[in-house]
Amino acid sequence: MTSRSPQGHEEQLDPSLDTLMGERRRLINLAYRLLGSVTDAEDVVQEAYVRWYAMTPSQQRAINSPGSWLAKVASRICLDLLGSARARRETYVGEWVPEPVPDRTEWTAVRPAGAEPDPAERITLDESVTMAFLVVLESLTPAERVSFILHDVFRYPFNDIADIVGRTPAACRQLATSARRRIRDAQAPHRPSSRQAVIVRDFRLAWEAKDVDALINLLDPGALSVADTGGLVEAGARSMEGAAAIAHGLVALRSRIPDLAILERMVNGRPGLVIQRDGVIVSVMALEADDDRITHIWAMRNPEKLRHWRAGEED
Repeated sequence: MTSRSPQGHEEQLDPSLDTLMGERRRLINLAYRLLGSVTDAEDVVQEAYVRWYAMTPSQQRAINSPGSWLAKVASRICLDLLGSARARRETYVGEWVPEPVPDRTEWTAVRPAGAEPDPAERITLDESVTMAFLVVLESLTPAERVSFILHDVFRYPFNDIADIVGRTPAACRQLATSARRRIRDAQAPHRPSSRQAVIVRDFRLAWEAKDVDALINLLDPGALSVADTGGLVEAGARSMEGAAAIAHGLVALRSRIPDLAILERMVNGRPGLVIQRDGVIVSVMALEADDDRITHIWAMRNPEKLRHWRAGEED
């Protein structure tokens, strides 16, 4: 993997700072899809660069493709993190939900002057970063997740993936096939964003009006709402199952805190909701709909996972 890029073309030997930093966006995209966390992805990419600069100049010159080398190192770090994720989740308070990312146009509209680039400027928002997709990825083994993402999303050949995962190319192919099948079986049919936007708007209006019946009609009978607080905020927005339970829970929240502002925003490339209180984002909600009804709500309330959404709010 030291001589070929994932697209199969040769890279010129130019390990200059500009060339190396030009790989950063691709590495962030890769690590975010593997880990489901912008923060962890940034840490992984930083560590990959640290390892590059820890080498001697002669060692660096011996690497024909610095970008591919960085991707290989970042993928291995991600694989190690995924392997320890279950143990780390055991100490996590409450439900764990992948970290949501804002749409570029939404974030830059309120971006303060001089602020660092936001994740939407580094992460390509497509079907491989929707919350529903990231949640399904959580059910895969680390080797399945890495093999699938590297091959199906980033088009790495299985020979290169084998070097990262420590399996044979044939085994990596089987891992990717297994992951592909599980993802296909778990995912609902893709719904155009324009249609989901209508459903989300109707949902927002019903919630603002505290209309329980309207909310129930917009929710699938078996709908599931999952809240990630990280134990850092009140657990009022607990996980709920069933249209009636979710509808009554949302209306109760609205009655208890009437000054909440409910805004329609793009969340991980799909229409979702952002909840503000006193101008500060307190929750980001990713939604998934099927047959014109909402089937899943993932509510991020952990402030540590909202830092990219809240940039500049309290300056």
